[in-house]
Amino acid sequence: MRYHHRGNAAGSTLRSTLGCLLSLELRRLGSGKRITFGKAGEATLGQWMADNARVCWIEQSEPWDLESQLISQLDLPLNLDQNRHNAFHSRLKELRAQARQRARGCPSASRSTGRCLGRPRALDSGNDDH
Repeated sequence: MRYHHRGNAAGSTLRSTLGCLLSLELRRLGSGKRITFGKAGEATLGQWMADNARVCWIEQSEPWDLESQLISQLDLPLNLDQNRHNAFHSRLKELRAQARQRARGCPSASRSTGRCLGRPRALDSGNDDH
């Protein structure tokens, strides 16, 4: 849970989803495949989560079973995995894919600002279903 709140979009699908919905701009950092919202964007997202997100949990010996059951019975629009039946699924998947495509088109970004450095690269057509 701590990583979802204090980490970055590269390691948290929750942060990636919320940041895209909040119109934060994903950027590829350095020469690798790591994509985040940059230092400023991640800080903005972290503050938004501190102000607006609430977390609760129960201990469960097999949490994956409960997760599947909850996703099938409740309206959980931010979950993509096991949730194709949700009306928001295709829109959210498209929104996240477009944000990743834009980030991949940027040759690199400043670690502090997350802004593109250099000219955009040609976009690839990778299919990421995370």
